[in-house]
Amino acid sequence: MSKVLIFGCGNMAGAMLAGWLADGADPTCFVVVDRSMERPPGGVDLHREIPHDSDHDAILLGVKPQQLSDLRPLLQPAAGPKVAVHSLLAGITLAGLAEAFPDARAHVRVMPNLAARIGKSPVILAQSGLDAAECDSVFALYDRLGSAVWLEDEAQFNLMTALAGSGPGFVYRFIDALAGAATDLGLDRASADRLALTMVEGAASLAGNATSSPGQLADQVASPGGMTREGLNVLDDGAALRALLRATLAATAQKGDELA
Repeated sequence: MSKVLIFGCGNMAGAMLAGWLADGADPTCFVVVDRSMERPPGGVDLHREIPHDSDHDAILLGVKPQQLSDLRPLLQPAAGPKVAVHSLLAGITLAGLAEAFPDARAHVRVMPNLAARIGKSPVILAQSGLDAAECDSVFALYDRLGSAVWLEDEAQFNLMTALAGSGPGFVYRFIDALAGAATDLGLDRASADRLALTMVEGAASLAGNATSSPGQLADQVASPGGMTREGLNVLDDGAALRALLRATLAATAQKGDELA
């Protein structure tokens, strides 16, 4: 792809743009259309409306899925036969994108998370209409944000989004709850926050470079009859933690189905 027009550059699309630029991408390869952004990153063109002379070959939709029906008439002229539509719109299927933009040459669903800003995001991809060379080009673009993966079965997209796209929100809630629990038990909040965040950062880094699975690492931390094992017994009782997270992921994925 030679140029990507980003329509709606909020938190997620903004994180992606920052990640691409941090990785050395040419800022002239991106055009941002956003009515509320005060100033774009250096070298990136910012417009309030879609420029008539734009030469983009892909458009990345960064608006809310609920806005699609209202914005479709505005976006359709920018999604012509030479343009692939890439969508961050949670729940909107490839068939839904094809219905909204029937003239586009291809349609791509994209789901990263905010760690794209630092090149540490999984990026889930699904497509229709791309040839093999175009698939390679799209993969290369998004792999710069962390680790991209093509999904063959689109029916799994919402579940994978719940895990990899929404997952950071659940991790942040866990960190906050862990610190809050320590505060409830007598630790001052500043120390609890600092220790919880540093601990999770180190544990995730270790797990990412370990040959053992996270479950095995948990057992390695927990000596028989020791303190850690006593705490794990609470989390493991009746598979309580797994059951809670299963319900969390199921609710998140179901919301994606409803948005479609």
